[in-house]
Amino acid sequence: MATLILTAVGTALGGPVGGAIGSLLGQGVDQRLFRAPARDGPRLSELAVQTSSYGTTIPKLFGRIRVAGTVIWATDLIETSERAGGGKGGGGTNRYSYAASFAVALSGRPIRSVGRIWAEGQLIRGAAGDWKLTTGFRLHRGGEDQPADPLIASAEDATPAYRGIAYAVFERLPLERFGNRIPSLTFEVEADDGPMASGAIAAALCPEVAADGGVMLGGFAASGSVRGTLETLTAIDGGWWRADGGRLVRGERADAPVLTDAGFAAGRPVGTGRRSVAAADGVPREIAVAHHDPARDYQIGVQRVRRGGPGVRGDRIDLPAVIDAPGAKGIAAAMLARAEAARTRRDIAAGLDAIGVVPGQCVTLDAVPWRVVRVRIEAMAPTLTLEPPADLPHPAAASSGRVLAAPDLTIGRTLLSVVELSGLDDVPASAPRVSIFAAGTGPGWRQASLFYSLDDGASWVAIGATAAPALLGVVATPPVCAAPGLIDRASRMEVRFPDDRAAPADADVAGWARGANLALVGDELLQFGTATRIAPGHWRLELLRRGLRGTEAAIGTQGEGTSFVLIEAAATTVLALPADAIGRTVRVMASGVGDGDAPATAAVRLDGRSVAPPPPVHLALERDADGATLRWTRRSRSGWTWADDLDAPLGEEREAYRVTLSDPLRGDGADRTIATAEPRLRIDADALPGPGGRVTVVQCGTLATSAPARLEMERHVE
Repeated sequence: MATLILTAVGTALGGPVGGAIGSLLGQGVDQRLFRAPARDGPRLSELAVQTSSYGTTIPKLFGRIRVAGTVIWATDLIETSERAGGGKGGGGTNRYSYAASFAVALSGRPIRSVGRIWAEGQLIRGAAGDWKLTTGFRLHRGGEDQPADPLIASAEDATPAYRGIAYAVFERLPLERFGNRIPSLTFEVEADDGPMASGAIAAALCPEVAADGGVMLGGFAASGSVRGTLETLTAIDGGWWRADGGRLVRGERADAPVLTDAGFAAGRPVGTGRRSVAAADGVPREIAVAHHDPARDYQIGVQRVRRGGPGVRGDRIDLPAVIDAPGAKGIAAAMLARAEAARTRRDIAAGLDAIGVVPGQCVTLDAVPWRVVRVRIEAMAPTLTLEPPADLPHPAAASSGRVLAAPDLTIGRTLLSVVELSGLDDVPASAPRVSIFAAGTGPGWRQASLFYSLDDGASWVAIGATAAPALLGVVATPPVCAAPGLIDRASRMEVRFPDDRAAPADADVAGWARGANLALVGDELLQFGTATRIAPGHWRLELLRRGLRGTEAAIGTQGEGTSFVLIEAAATTVLALPADAIGRTVRVMASGVGDGDAPATAAVRLDGRSVAPPPPVHLALERDADGATLRWTRRSRSGWTWADDLDAPLGEEREAYRVTLSDPLRGDGADRTIATAEPRLRIDADALPGPGGRVTVVQCGTLATSAPARLEMERHVE
């Protein structure tokens, strides 16, 4: 009778497979059916590795869980050619990049949203919905009325809407960082509002199953057959199934009938029978439960419970469920306890009132609850096979281990600084150039695409991507005036950075010699010796070498809000420009992931300092009866390290200077300019500027003229 009823119920639930379930239940072997590992139930590995095989099962998701999904549609690789560098008269380089558009099926039932997304273990979408790279993205939640995706519709003649299937579409996902192939993606999917009980999940999968209760699961992925899914759920919560009219319900201890009939069966009194205990070594000595651990970003964790006594067998149960470490260990302990309890069985001859007892039901015998495993009717008297019922699992002390989660760092907007620097290398530059520094307002900023324009933004030339993030800030307390070339011990320069990631380090004299801690503060190049954090993102820099590389004229020009750039080769993008760019404005645009439609822009007027010799120094005027001799010391844009202790090389095609004599008290007020090829000039008495006048000297370089060196005449009036 039970077999017929349950076979009919099972067939209504799941066709032939469901019928098989009912038949097995009716035969009283549900204990083995729902306790042993399923051959066709959901598997943990299916959620971790992305597939694209035709016919792959798409799991039905509950709660919140991390899944890889199945690629159901994709384009060929999309190749883009971009000419980087070159510009006017330059050759440039063709740079190729690749992207792909594709769709990934996530769930065989509707979902609410998608949170974080990982690609090859890297977080590409954060918990706040912020993207770590630029891509088009659309989520179809799996409703029965969802339309076809517009991208798929534009590429295919017959376009399925995949109704009832939740899927995500990526449009032009850049592939450079993934080896120019579609990466293996995993998605944090929220299917339902909060955790669900295992019984409620079973009821949602099969309308004919009436169940609630069980254990609360943060998430669950149902796949495979109905049998396999029901088995997996009961393995988690320790329950079992039984027939109740036309439904399957969870077996309960409550309201278990008490066997008190005084009838006889096979000549034996009620409640008597055979008691058997299986050998201990037939029970697993260790059970390991693999699960999705929320503390590990839903990656697989394993909890083990081991018993004492004989036996060597170990069982591993893979649960495609989100369970914390204590909960998983509690499930493992409950499984081991159930296996131990199931060693004991009783066969009893019951009275006529036990004819209505069915497999899966609980009965009370001698005030002890037992679960009915099998019912046999012999000579109008039932014989029951019983075993102890299982207890619900309880959390146990457990750890998720050391967690190295992918950091979820906000990208933020791009910060951009474009400057023309005097030469920093011993080899003079052969063309004018600007140095580009970029960073971000968020700790996750890494890179942005760069473009430049020499025609006020009418056209732009791509120059690739930015270098490593630079250390950019603004001056809060400027340095004081000080002599160039000496160590400034008086200044207490303070700098604010966008966030607390900034960590400038100390440097000694040997570090200075290697170029450490070189910074551009306004127009002055300086080095700092000590860096002290005084507040988050706020640092004090002391022991300063001032006015380096010919920037002594900028000493004392800084104020609050002046820009600060730490000059490091790894963080510098150098843009070489044609010689005729000197005197023109260079505009640079940086477009990063967090910039949207408002890329960062900056501009600098190219004055040629990147290819000009440094201004002369040590101007001195030696007077005599007939006038004066003006002398100075030239400097060179090569040989800054002075490695051979000899005079620095000229660094230009020829040595040439221009001296300008200015005297506002002279009758015509006009300046007089004199060219010379030596670092000296004889000035006649009648040509010398008077008090209030000025002498200016510049060195003429191959490509540009140095900044001026000046001598104020009032300082030399006798």
